[in-house]
Amino acid sequence: NDGLWTAMYAAAKLFEWKATGSKAALERAERATRAVLFLEEVTGTPGYPARSYIDTTEEKPKDGFWYWTEDKKYEFKSDTSSDESVGHFLLFGVAWDLLPPGELRDRVKETCRRQMDYILKHDYYLIDPKTGKPTRWGKWSPAYFNGEGKEDSPLNAVELMSFLRTAEHVTGDAKYGVEMKKVAEDLGYLKIAGMLKERRQELNYSDEELAMLSFYPLIRYEKNPQYREAILKGMDDWFENERREKNPLWNVIYELGRGENLELRKASVETLERLPLDLRKWRVENSWRKELPLAGKADRFGKRETTVLLPPDERAVMKWNGNPFVLDGGGDGSSEDDGTTFLLPYWMGRYYKLWGER
Repeated sequence: NDGLWTAMYAAAKLFEWKATGSKAALERAERATRAVLFLEEVTGTPGYPARSYIDTTEEKPKDGFWYWTEDKKYEFKSDTSSDESVGHFLLFGVAWDLLPPGELRDRVKETCRRQMDYILKHDYYLIDPKTGKPTRWGKWSPAYFNGEGKEDSPLNAVELMSFLRTAEHVTGDAKYGVEMKKVAEDLGYLKIAGMLKERRQELNYSDEELAMLSFYPLIRYEKNPQYREAILKGMDDWFENERREKNPLWNVIYELGRGENLELRKASVETLERLPLDLRKWRVENSWRKELPLAGKADRFGKRETTVLLPPDERAVMKWNGNPFVLDGGGDGSSEDDGTTFLLPYWMGRYYKLWGER
């Protein structure tokens, strides 16, 4: 998911740049943004981004569907997911708002347009150009919602509306606003976005990440009062479970939508303060601890979990798409996570003046 992870890092550095004026932060943001934009360029299909890519010196991962570029300089990973699209559109909005005017900002605008048009051209599907078929998770169509994607529909409805509002904001093209009205009202996506409790069958923390990263642009760019209230009510449903996680990124986004909440802000700061500096994936086990109450059943991956939230320096290193209640996790310390779990919520909070320098 290079498009999602790198986009989150780029957004973090853009917030840092605007909060502090750091030229180093701007340089890193620009470099990361160019990397995200290249994910679309490398496929050779305007509007279709790759999951990842490697050059001829790198070892290819064993998983996924990989294709060579015509010049044989790169291999790119296809079957691109909705995860990537969420990351790209998040960055398109943040970069358009915060980058200095110039060539890179112009490229962001045109890439945003191409990716939105590609989804619209294919009836709300992300079509893999090599197979001519929808990718496994790049599906936002009514047909998908009425079939196998019924459980996914509250999330995917929010995603598509977020993409459209972002595209309208970044490009200034009114056609995306027209399409938003069609999707929200005629196709009922605004109503579907509020049906999480009715349609969700299992708790998926990765979906929470995609939802909150999609709510953020809608909070920023949606001006229609009717749409906005429905969107915020949909976010309330997601946040019912998220509140107990003390996740600073979700808390910041929720505060931006629903207004000042000092209790959430305090929880965010506590989590940020206790995120470990050592992000190597060491094995961490808590199942031996007798004082931790167990949940009634295992999570969706069969892992035992507790009903008590452990602080981040007492559990395995993970991204914000993981389950913070699992008892045991991690690895042998041979790999390292990136620091975006801290950087994005911290600098977003600094940019919006939820807290000062700490």
